[in-house]
Amino acid sequence: MMKHRIAVLALTALTGLPLVAAEPAAAQEEAAIPGVQLGLAYENLYIPPLAILPFTGPDADAALVSGVQGIVARDLDYSDRFVVLDSLPEGLADDGIRYSLWDQYGADWVLMGEVETVAGRHFLSIELHDIVFTSVERGRFALPARDDEDFRMAVHRVSDEIVEWVTGEPGIAASRIVFSMRPFGNPTAKELYIVDSDGENLQRLTWDENLAISPAWAPDGNRIAYVSYKTGLPGIYELSLADGSERPVDTGRGGQHMTPAYHPDGDELAFNILGAGLFRYDLGDNCCLVQLVGGRAENLQPSYSHDGDELVFLSNRLGEATPQIYTMPARGGNADLLSPYRFGQGGYFADPDWSPISSKVAFAGGIVRRRVLNRYHIFVADTEVGDNRLRQLTQEGSNEDPSWGPDGRHIVFVGERSNGLGVFIVDSGTGRTRLLVASVEAADTDWSPALGPRT
Repeated sequence: MMKHRIAVLALTALTGLPLVAAEPAAAQEEAAIPGVQLGLAYENLYIPPLAILPFTGPDADAALVSGVQGIVARDLDYSDRFVVLDSLPEGLADDGIRYSLWDQYGADWVLMGEVETVAGRHFLSIELHDIVFTSVERGRFALPARDDEDFRMAVHRVSDEIVEWVTGEPGIAASRIVFSMRPFGNPTAKELYIVDSDGENLQRLTWDENLAISPAWAPDGNRIAYVSYKTGLPGIYELSLADGSERPVDTGRGGQHMTPAYHPDGDELAFNILGAGLFRYDLGDNCCLVQLVGGRAENLQPSYSHDGDELVFLSNRLGEATPQIYTMPARGGNADLLSPYRFGQGGYFADPDWSPISSKVAFAGGIVRRRVLNRYHIFVADTEVGDNRLRQLTQEGSNEDPSWGPDGRHIVFVGERSNGLGVFIVDSGTGRTRLLVASVEAADTDWSPALGPRT
């Protein structure tokens, strides 16, 4: 299941280990993560119950009304901020919202919606009633035509507005996830695909008929940088999602350019040149290649902190068989070890991704014992805590390539379960995991920022 990562790590001599099946359970129990305290328990969060009343609208638009309500209801469920009540008693809303009755029923929030069509344009009016504090939030949102490709995303943006009304924090509904996958009928190639955060609208992005890997969303949500082998050696390209055009990122230096990552300002790109180190490059001015990390070790998979002041990356400087995760100042400087490591004990950690809103870093990891690679799991470390404590977010199968959602709470990853491979999302607060795309051998997931209307 190690996807293109094994190919990359083989090229860079990050590992000479064969990928084999996981060890028996007894051996896995012996292979505790060295030198760390694992936080396996999820946060003890109160999740408020939310009742969604049937949306209303013209009888002629019944299918539209039902479709809009279905999208919103699923978004709010997938936000993991509410317990969406499945069945509602009749008559509770016949005479308006009676807060005392809904309080007795156990609902903290009640959502009402109305779809209107005015002069051929659609609008969604929302009322969110706070039963505990007997208050209401209202909004009216324009929707594009139902056959417009931005229709579902517009409804997702309403869902995110509801989440922000309640929590004061961003949602994830109006976002997409990009990943690399083998296209049907071409087992030797990998292409880029995107999918909405609810698993709908899967689309193919590239047609290189070669290896397209390591995609990274730009902060504006309109561009994706990725690596392609279509000219022979791997090079970085920037793809415009508005018109499908792309341009090569020509740094003026030869070599195999890999694993790009955008700075939060969107004008700077960090990446690896195999055998040479980590670099940054100014995309806005098309100039100024600067080396950040050099030396004999390979350093790759950079990811910027949310403020752009730091980088997290993968390095094999402690040994080819034990790649680890490090942080460093984004303009260069000394690197600090983030992943667990104890001399003489195996540990294999990769795929770091820095939260877009906090000091947390997600990465995949496993333990290597007797030259056998155990299954990977997804971990989270907090760079501000500094006590070497990890939280383990997955406990079954094998899991890699984590990427944070725009809420800094959910994480997408590729995983293997008893019923096959797929792309999954885990809520780091509750541990709830859902399947995003089933039965695909994916790699290199990257979650977009919140997406506004198409430009």
